[in-house]
Amino acid sequence: MAVHQSDVCIIGGGISSAMLARKLANLRPRATITIVEAGRSIFDFEKRAVYRDRAQVYGEHPWRNDYRDDQMAQGFISMTMAVGGLALHWGGACNRFSEEDLRLKSMYGLATDWSLEWKELERYYVEAERALNVAGEPSAYAEDRRSAPYPQPPVPLSYNLQVLKGWAEQSGLKFNALPLARNLSPFDGRGACCVYDTCDICPTGARYSPDFTFQQLLERKRIVLHDRTLIRKLVLDDSRPTVAAAQGVHQDRAEELQEYRAQLFVVASGYCWSPHLLLLSANSRFPNGLANRSGLVGRYMTGHAFVEARVSIDAQTYPGQHRVHSLISREYFRSHADKPFVRHDTRVWEDATGREPRLRDTRGRLLLGDEVFDDWRARTKGSSVRLRTYIDVHPSADSRLTLNAASTNRYGDPMPKIDHRFDEPTTARLAANKQHVRDLFARLARASNGKVVSTFDGDYLDHPAGGCRMGTDPSTSVCDGYGRTHDHANLFVVGAPTLPTGGCTNGTLTFVALTLRSAERLAETLGRA
Repeated sequence: MAVHQSDVCIIGGGISSAMLARKLANLRPRATITIVEAGRSIFDFEKRAVYRDRAQVYGEHPWRNDYRDDQMAQGFISMTMAVGGLALHWGGACNRFSEEDLRLKSMYGLATDWSLEWKELERYYVEAERALNVAGEPSAYAEDRRSAPYPQPPVPLSYNLQVLKGWAEQSGLKFNALPLARNLSPFDGRGACCVYDTCDICPTGARYSPDFTFQQLLERKRIVLHDRTLIRKLVLDDSRPTVAAAQGVHQDRAEELQEYRAQLFVVASGYCWSPHLLLLSANSRFPNGLANRSGLVGRYMTGHAFVEARVSIDAQTYPGQHRVHSLISREYFRSHADKPFVRHDTRVWEDATGREPRLRDTRGRLLLGDEVFDDWRARTKGSSVRLRTYIDVHPSADSRLTLNAASTNRYGDPMPKIDHRFDEPTTARLAANKQHVRDLFARLARASNGKVVSTFDGDYLDHPAGGCRMGTDPSTSVCDGYGRTHDHANLFVVGAPTLPTGGCTNGTLTFVALTLRSAERLAETLGRA
């Protein structure tokens, strides 16, 4: 058995892990920090321009081997396992939640309240935006007041988005450029945005990606990183309800047990693998899994529902101008007390679907010379617009992750199964909420002789979270507002799993803000130790 000792052991190598490790290393420079990630380190920035080109020309997946083929989940919308996690594929959207998210019970009698105040969370939003170097502008809505400006001005709107902003605001909604974690000039060892329009794999490093942070910490010898090592269970101290070790296996040395011992353990493996590990770690003293006296590990799995539409309008745009950038309206972040409850964001993109240049017409006839340009001009008259809303839905206790004995990995560990379920108030209002959204799409479309061409209801919850919800009452939550589990004083969970509810817009900035807050409590705990 190989034994590795440190002050802090962080399990998982995604964006929450990166932000936690960096802040903790700054607050406690003498602390030894070990990060254990099941996937490999994709530290090959110099090759990403090639990966991007091959993705465009051949349709190849740009992040090679960013998964472990037997670590899969039923009901799971991503299987990414690599140093950098899901944020390798992240578009960089950095929307904030609003105060209403933290006070759903107090304000509307729905779901639950979070165990921290908005003023405090807003402070960590500011810190998160600085850490990610977010480019943004103040919201058009006064309720979204800020205590500090964005680190960068907003990403400039393309001509197409300028046209679409004028069109969309005829509805009475106000729109801003989407805030993005994207360098407009070189910052923190990463290049500036050159508008390659392939943010899934950014060849300049302008879009924030956690692998840059991990490499910086490694170069400065602030962390030790063990990749391709799957932690299979946490082991308790023989005499106390504290975690003594994390045990796992390296992908190439399955016969040798890897044991990690530390003062503090942090599970930073995302909304799926964090509760999964706690459930796998069941023992005679905690037969239902660690941190699970409340029975809530893996419960209240959350996220947001969504509705999309394609709209055609007469206003002329030109396909292919920065298609990944978008507009956002926060008009419906607040539900008025005298109206039925509905909360959602409203997003607007240029839509180039079916409007790209082509070499054959619909009958398969080869187009030659000027025919290619004439065909493209004929098909790009007017504009096609993509609309989407993320709808605030609330989970029931039966929205849960469980261990599926029918599906195991190479070591025989049962894999997770996720079933999302809504609470009764959400289920009762969901049809009306979606009709409200469709009516809004029609209202937006009416300008410029527009019409809704199609609508689509998402069949999964986006930006999933939950499974280790925070709270002040150990009987109704898994951890406190800092991520410390109620059952084990030296075990923390950070990031997405701790959210009680999923909000109505992209959640990554919120995961990061909560993690930065947790880092301070971890540093204080190390100081006392």
